[in-house]
Amino acid sequence: MRRLTLALLCGAYLCLALIIALLLWRNGGGWGAGVAALVGGLGLAFAFHGLIEQALNAASIRNELGALREAHRILLDQIEKIDGRVSQVVETIADDALRRSEALSDEVHMLEDLVQRMSQRLEERVATAPLPPRLGQHGGQSAALLETVREALADNRVDLYLQPIVGLPQRRTVYYESFSRLRDQTGRVMMPAEYLSVAEPEGLITSIDNLLLFRCVQIVRRLAKQDRKVGIFCNISTASLADETFFPQFLELLSANRDLAGALIFELGQAAFDARGAVEARNMAKLADLGFRFSLDKVVDLDFDFHDLARSDVKFVKIAAKVLLEEMVERDGRLVLKSLPDLAAEDFAALTRRYGVEIVAEKVESERQIVDILELDISLGQGHLFGEPRPIRDQVLAEADPPADFMRNNLLRRTAGRG
Repeated sequence: MRRLTLALLCGAYLCLALIIALLLWRNGGGWGAGVAALVGGLGLAFAFHGLIEQALNAASIRNELGALREAHRILLDQIEKIDGRVSQVVETIADDALRRSEALSDEVHMLEDLVQRMSQRLEERVATAPLPPRLGQHGGQSAALLETVREALADNRVDLYLQPIVGLPQRRTVYYESFSRLRDQTGRVMMPAEYLSVAEPEGLITSIDNLLLFRCVQIVRRLAKQDRKVGIFCNISTASLADETFFPQFLELLSANRDLAGALIFELGQAAFDARGAVEARNMAKLADLGFRFSLDKVVDLDFDFHDLARSDVKFVKIAAKVLLEEMVERDGRLVLKSLPDLAAEDFAALTRRYGVEIVAEKVESERQIVDILELDISLGQGHLFGEPRPIRDQVLAEADPPADFMRNNLLRRTAGRG
């Protein structure tokens, strides 16, 4: 566009110079005057044209500078906005990291205090415990076994084993039940039948249960971080529920992890549940208020008080397959349960579900039992047929361990003090 304008101006200058030269020639100026007028007009025209071009260039430069300034202003605005956003993100990340750090620090201190209290009580019990008199001539072996149990607890050689609970008939794992196992100094696993005879009379079972509860919470939380939506049944004794030292600490730990309520089910025996006192019932209610559920095992009587189960937030009842099948008898041409003779056997599971209770057929050992269990409309099963208890070790278990050396160091300091 600019080039066209300049070309038109040049044409206009040339025409104007020719007109002036023709006027002078016709008015008697002659050829010399006409040519001089033409040359002079062209010179003036091009000089004027140069001034115009300079003015146009200057205007163009001013426009470009204005556009550059505007772009620079816009760029500065964007930089300021980006800087503000980056600062906000950094502050958010820093605040979040600080909150997580503070929460983790608080939890570590809480857990350290919990483990330390447990170790103190454990050491006091072991230090003052006499040998069980019923062991008689085997007192030396019992003393050695008791010392092995004490060392296993003090050195945190308490392993967590998980056994799958599957959905029927697909047999897909939907829950796990946790078990505790002790290891001696050589790494040999001691089964409960081996150490219960000396640990139970001295009150050490409560310490084992408490360590198992602690570890279950940690394992469930780690599985939740890995987005593994699998619940764990964890045994809790009435002694732990009534323990004035342990339970408040444990309740505080669960309050900080109440988001795990859907994945952690506390289990106690039917006899213990029926014999629970006011303190145990109150503490169970506190756990239920946090959203945690309960399960009953070691069931021998199927005539449940379903209203009591519902009030206590009992959502699962585990019944051994053998007990279920022995309860089934035929009367008047139909299968009923001995404990509930007025109820058809196949309606028992539907009755429990009306109260929000799901039946788990445990200790399932054969495929024949599966057929009979499915006829009872039971949708959950557990037993060696579906998988034996397996240890959770290595990195997962290490990250769920209590603070390192707390129990051992505490016991060593106390032993040295007595010496």
